[in-house]
This record gives sequence, C-alpha cells and structure tokens, in this order.
Amino acid sequence: MARKLYPLGIQTFSEIRTNDNLYIDKTAYIYRMANTDGKFIFLSRPRRFGKSLLVSTLQSYFEGRKELFKGLAIDRLEKEWTEYPVLHFDLSGGKHQEEDQLNRYLDYILKYNEHRFDIKCDAVDANVRLANLISSVYNKTGKQVVVLIDEYDAPLLDVAHQDKRLESLRYLMRNFYSPLKQCEPMLRFVFLTGITKFSQLSIFSELNNITNISMDEAYAGICGITKEELLTQMSDDIDRLAAKMSITREEAILQLTDNYDGYHFTYPSPDIFNPYSLLNCFSKEKIGAYWFGSGTPTFLIEMMRKFKVLPSSIGNIHAKLSSFDAPTENMTSIIPLLYQSGYITIKDYDKELKLYKLD
Repeated sequence: MARKLYPLGIQTFSEIRTNDNLYIDKTAYIYRMANTDGKFIFLSRPRRFGKSLLVSTLQSYFEGRKELFKGLAIDRLEKEWTEYPVLHFDLSGGKHQEEDQLNRYLDYILKYNEHRFDIKCDAVDANVRLANLISSVYNKTGKQVVVLIDEYDAPLLDVAHQDKRLESLRYLMRNFYSPLKQCEPMLRFVFLTGITKFSQLSIFSELNNITNISMDEAYAGICGITKEELLTQMSDDIDRLAAKMSITREEAILQLTDNYDGYHFTYPSPDIFNPYSLLNCFSKEKIGAYWFGSGTPTFLIEMMRKFKVLPSSIGNIHAKLSSFDAPTENMTSIIPLLYQSGYITIKDYDKELKLYKLD
C-alpha cells in the first residue's frame, strides 16, 4: 500500500485533509476543549510542535466543516456541527519589529479579518478595531464569535531580554488584546497559543478568566505524537524505516525513542515524540537532528546570556510547580523558559516534596 504524503511545512488542516496527507487524529482533544468549562483557553508548547495546525483544526471545526472530519474521533462525538464566525490572528508575522512596524502588522491582520466579513472601520487604534470587529461580526451573523490567536507572544519573545523595548511592545499588545474581556458575551470561544507565558496582568490586561491547559493531564498529548499514536497510526512508517535502515522493527522503535521521545508537559504524561523530527525522519528515511537543526531561537540565547547560563550546566534540576507559572518578563531563573521552549523536560515528580525533576 502506498504511504500517505507527510504534511511537511503544511499547517492548514483543510489542506492536509483535502490532499489526504497523513494526519494524526487530535480531534478528541478539540471536542473536549470546545465543550469544557470556560471559554478562554491558553496552551503553551515549544516551536514546531503542531500549535498552528491545532489552531487551524479548531477553525475548521468551529466553521462547521463536517466533511473534513469524516472518520476522525470528533465525527463520532459531535452531533450539532454549529457554524460560528471565526477570527484568526497569526502573530508569527510580528517578530523582530519595532513599535511602528508592529502597529502596521496589527493593522494588516485586522484589515484581513474586516475584509473577510465585509466590515468597514474608520478607527485607528487596534483595540477599538478589534472590539468593533467582534461586535460587528456578532451583529451581522447573529452568532457568537470564535477568536483564535496563534503565537500570541511572537512579537515579545525577541525583546524579552531588553526591558525598555519589551515594555513598549508589551503595552501595545496588551492594548490589542484588551477588548477580549469586554466582548465576552459575544464570544463563543477564545484560544491562544504561544511558547511562553507572559503574565496575565501585563499582557492580557485583567483577562483573569483564561484557563491555562499547558500542564493539564487531560491535554498532555494534544500536541506532538504519543508513543501509542506512533505505534498505531504510524505503524507502516516504522516498518518502511526499518526496511530502509536494514534493522528490525524493534530496533527502529528504539532508535526513534532514543532520538525523538521524552517530552513530558506534565506528570504523569504519555511519552511525547517531536512531530517535526518524526515526519522528517520518515520522509528522509534516516535518523537526524531535525528539530535541533531547524535553529535555536535568538531569544533563548539572549536570555541564557542574561542569566549567565552555560549549556553544559543545563539539566538535572528540581523545580516547584510555581516555577513553571513564572511570568517571562520577571523570571528569576531561566528554567521555565528552557522547559517551555523544549530544551529540558519533566522526568519525574516527587509527590511528598511537590518537586518536578527536569533534565
């Protein structure tokens, strides 16, 4: 049987499903998230872990595109398939920018969404335009609005080590996000993803009703590929790799585990494999340092300099739960950032001392 094409570089759910590319089914998580307590959800995961694909899947789900989900877990779970208007903001294009450039980028993504719903707005300020966009779409469609924000922290990460620049850009982004709370009655669901957690007070401006699911056991496998998914949904891929490398299936699984496994975003957690590495490995049919080779984020290097941390000293660390929740802008240690960006992970948890072991 011919294998399905791997969606390398493709982060659009509809394109993956239309082209019948390989898709690891995460839709049970989508259903749970969309039908849970609260409507404001935040998820932190490292780069190249499938956050953008998750956002795109949510968009297709809330737009009621039932045909794209045929045969997936949500097909059995969802009975209504209610269609909602969806506003999608991708902040990844706002990296490496000064304040005026970032203002122009916010103008660009707001214009795109205004155009989609044929809405005119004379206001200049991004927060006024976002509030107008939500209320106009709500009134026009008669339905609550879904807001999806991908890489919400992208404009801030590269200046995290520069206090003055961080402060001005943080103020700008806080201003942009501020209408989300006042528009709450008009919103069906709000989802934000990013790598780090900038504190709710500074970024979300009183958005104290957001649920952070980043370390929730129920969502441990929402991004990345679990060992179970690898062995079932990618079983043929393992066999092809083993044949190419002239090794047994068991040896192939062992090599894949040694190289790409070991991510845990809570405790206990299933073993999570890096999806970018796995897909590249199966595509190229050889083991390689794909995720690491795709580049080390500048912000991490700068923060390591700021905290005077050498790569050789990273590892075998113990941390309290509160360490993971430390706001990026007033961190006293680089541990949360190393964890959030995927360079160290949870290895164990001491219930008595309430300490996580990281390595």
